[in-house]
Amino acid sequence: MSANVKSVGEKLKKVKSILISQPKPERSPFFALEEKYDLKIDWRQFIHVEAIDNKEFRRQRIKIEDFTAIIFTSKNAIDHFFAICEDLRHKMSQETKYFCLSESIANYLQKFIVYRKRKVFTGRKTISDLKPAFLKHKDKEKFLLPMSNLGATTVVNFLNELELDWKDSLMYRTVASDLSDLEDVFYDVLVFYSPLGIESLYENFPGFEQNDTRIAVYGNTTSKAVEEHGLTINIKAPAPETPSMTMALEKYIQIANKK
Repeated sequence: MSANVKSVGEKLKKVKSILISQPKPERSPFFALEEKYDLKIDWRQFIHVEAIDNKEFRRQRIKIEDFTAIIFTSKNAIDHFFAICEDLRHKMSQETKYFCLSESIANYLQKFIVYRKRKVFTGRKTISDLKPAFLKHKDKEKFLLPMSNLGATTVVNFLNELELDWKDSLMYRTVASDLSDLEDVFYDVLVFYSPLGIESLYENFPGFEQNDTRIAVYGNTTSKAVEEHGLTINIKAPAPETPSMTMALEKYIQIANKK
């Protein structure tokens, strides 16, 4: 029995249905879990991304042509940046440089530009990985950081520490999805991967009560959001014995569904 189950003194109840607060992927280890234990597993996106319109972008008084380098922290940032460029009929200069947080983001950029290594700089995972590249171009470039309404505190602080010539610009929003059709639907387990999923739950259902619903969470920030709402965490990942959510769920189900 996992430590968190012991800590709440929980009497385990059988699990038959699970709702995962993410869009359904083409492949997932959850599919094997569903078949192995004869479960009903549904997928539902609790949050989604929305573009801002041209009027809102123009109110920021940002002129894309004034910037010689763009910093991308996600694929969403790339999508919405180039969508705004298209709406404004702005064609990016071939001399523009791009600083991408990871290789996957840099590869995604190839959908929108002619990729040349001399103008695309790639980190491994975090903004600090790009420090050598930033310092090399510090006095030559003016940087633009496309952002969502959630901000990017770590990135902003790092750019300020380097004293770069930079500005941020709101280009998209992450908002709660409409879940009203789930009002009378019950699941044995709700699975959350981010604090935003918890916020969406309460935005849609302000009077939500946990009752017999088990809550599964991934990561410390998600755990904190759950606890702040007074909910009980029944299943948690990652952990030394269960590094993935599917492993954590299976461990719980093996005990709860044991006849």
